[in-house]
Amino acid sequence: MGVRQWVRDAIVQIYERRLADALEGADVPRHVGVIMDGNRRWARAIGLEDVAHGHRRGADKIVDLLGWCDDAGVSVVTLFMLSTDNLSRPESELRALLQIIEDVAVDLSRPHRRWQVRAMGAPEVLPPETVAVLKQAEEDTRGRPGATVNLAVGYGGRQEIADAVRSLLAEHAQRGTALEELVEALEVEHIAEHLYTRGQPDPDLVIRTSGEQRLSGFLLWQTANTEFHFTDVYWPDFRRVDFLRALRDYSARHRRFGS
Repeated sequence: MGVRQWVRDAIVQIYERRLADALEGADVPRHVGVIMDGNRRWARAIGLEDVAHGHRRGADKIVDLLGWCDDAGVSVVTLFMLSTDNLSRPESELRALLQIIEDVAVDLSRPHRRWQVRAMGAPEVLPPETVAVLKQAEEDTRGRPGATVNLAVGYGGRQEIADAVRSLLAEHAQRGTALEELVEALEVEHIAEHLYTRGQPDPDLVIRTSGEQRLSGFLLWQTANTEFHFTDVYWPDFRRVDFLRALRDYSARHRRFGS
């Protein structure tokens, strides 16, 4: 390691400690969503033609992130891993990405991990083997004491809302509820009870890496009152100091919820 790099790393460590100290006693988000963007651009920026290396490096960052969330006291983390739009990527890239996602699910469900894994998305758009791995991870981690980790795979925000409405209608059809009765009684929370994240708090904070400033369909319903933090850092280069910056920005905001 060169002297310049050593000095740079030392400065970052000092800054990181100061951020951590400043966050003592600050408001902590219960639920953090992360749009892990920039894997492909990271790979290309360092001269790699195979973007799967970027996805792999990004996947390796996930356990670090979850450890930082544990340290901060975050109880729910939702990771946007594969959108329905991503399914149109070239077959070779998609196949490699799905394998990486399966590897992540297996890793997070190992016996020494504390987290509870939940898959969220439309399983019918995914290969059966991927669905099976995700379901097994859910089964293996059920009841664990740590944070809930939602893996959004084959996920689309509009699709989730459509699925929630479909589920609501099916439930009332089984009860024999007349359509007129349902129209009269329908409230916002009735739809929320059928979302993929039912039973969980809505995200307090969503972090997106890579400089893009849009949701890309991520948790469209749940983010009505969410705070957003956008950073230019590509996901594979995301560090604890970047995470602490996001928490600092969140803690400094006064959440008025429309008032």
